[in-house]
Amino acid sequence: MYQYSDFDRQFVQLRADQFRDQLTRWQAGTLKEDEFKPLRLQNGWYVQRFAPMLRAAVPYGEINSAQLKVLAKIARDFDHKEEHDVSKANAGLSEVPTLPDRCGHFTTRQNVQYNWIPLARSADVMDLLASVGMHGIQTSGNCIRNITTDALAGIAVDEVADPRPFAEIMRQWSTLHPEFAFLPRKFKVAITGAREDRAATAWHDVGLRLLRNVDGELGFQVRVGGGMGRTPIIGSVIREFLPWHQILNYLEAVVRAYNRFGRRDNIYKARIKILVKAEGQAFTDQVEAEYRDIIDKDGAPHTISQAELDRVSAFFVPPQLNCDRKSADAKIAHILKAAAEDDMEFSRWLTQNVKPHQNPDLRAVTLSFKRFGQAPGDATAEQLERAAELAERFSAGEARVTHEQNLLLPWVRCDQLPELWREARRLGLAKPNIGLLTDMIACPGGDFCDLANARSLPLAQAILGRYKDWARSTCTSAAASTAAATTTAGTSASWASTRTVRSGTRSRWEARTVRAFRASPHRAR
Repeated sequence: MYQYSDFDRQFVQLRADQFRDQLTRWQAGTLKEDEFKPLRLQNGWYVQRFAPMLRAAVPYGEINSAQLKVLAKIARDFDHKEEHDVSKANAGLSEVPTLPDRCGHFTTRQNVQYNWIPLARSADVMDLLASVGMHGIQTSGNCIRNITTDALAGIAVDEVADPRPFAEIMRQWSTLHPEFAFLPRKFKVAITGAREDRAATAWHDVGLRLLRNVDGELGFQVRVGGGMGRTPIIGSVIREFLPWHQILNYLEAVVRAYNRFGRRDNIYKARIKILVKAEGQAFTDQVEAEYRDIIDKDGAPHTISQAELDRVSAFFVPPQLNCDRKSADAKIAHILKAAAEDDMEFSRWLTQNVKPHQNPDLRAVTLSFKRFGQAPGDATAEQLERAAELAERFSAGEARVTHEQNLLLPWVRCDQLPELWREARRLGLAKPNIGLLTDMIACPGGDFCDLANARSLPLAQAILGRYKDWARSTCTSAAASTAAATTTAGTSASWASTRTVRSGTRSRWEARTVRAFRASPHRAR
């Protein structure tokens, strides 16, 4: 994974120091609330229904064991529900006693969130993050957010090219970009280098797919204007093939066009997807005109050289592992035979949670954070610590946050699979449900978010409870409980989908959830 330079580390620490100064001035009253708000937002600090929420950046999902341990410390020492006044809770939108704390939450955009950290302690948290090269820069605000990619990037067997070097170059280009700090609305970019789109690129403001043309040259297919929320739209392809070295120049053109013509008068119509849908070909023409000006008049200042790509790519070489060079196929055959004879749960885990690897001696293993009784993607302080230990023992100290809100270990030796399974099962992270109905994704919804009008978490729990027999959950998951929490249309759709699993007698909990939903003033009519 990418290693921060001295400049990177100094930059992150200076940003934390700057935030501490801003917080101190706000607490003293010398920095007004409307002045402090955009500053805290661009460092990842929201104020939600009951408490502040921190979103810590995990660029393209890659994280190391030292960082996981710091995230565990933040969950244990700072994420405390009892430090906040929840007396004004709306019973129709949240049941505070059931809301989790002392945990981190893996997001669909490969970041980590906390929901109960007091602003008064926020600077201490930023210092902790900076100590391991982490931050919250541009995880909020109307700017270019975290560049996300496939959790199997660099190891997928169907990969055309590794997207991580490009994601890192885009991260460096977009961080504190002076022209794009105050866009009409937030702006999200996803990139994949595989034939299967595991990064959900079509549902992003910009979705990029690495591919080769008929001459074998590497480039990008460019989609613009995708998104979920109140107006779900699949992004439109505006370039079938763009040479890879021009990608930053072209992105600059796209964001400039959006920054110039995107709506600022209505927050609900400010995303680029609304602009693309309204303008159609005219938007594409504007982007192409802007791109030609960048190339012809500005001198193509953001062209990526081969030397720069090689420099960044050098950070993404596979770790040196002591792999036994015996036939991987023979080893796996032996493991599978033993599994079939001795433990069907292990066999199911191998089938669902273990993926093939470009290195035949290795496998990619997903730790499942979808358990009945916990919100999808939630990880307690202890689970974060234990996951860090698993990464150290079995994956060269590296893990990846997945779009599906799980944690993937990318460098697991085949002969260590049985031992890893035993350890993960002991920690409750080995449910063989990856890709099944219970491997749903879910936003925090109305229980935490001020903008939400649907409760995602109870719906997720209802589905998990109904289908918690993992062995029989053979339905493929497609974001089953992403409750589109900021949409009335999404509320209706999510509720309808949940009602289909309510066969038989309702439990008291289910009946209470139904009553709370029906009593909610935000219910879709």
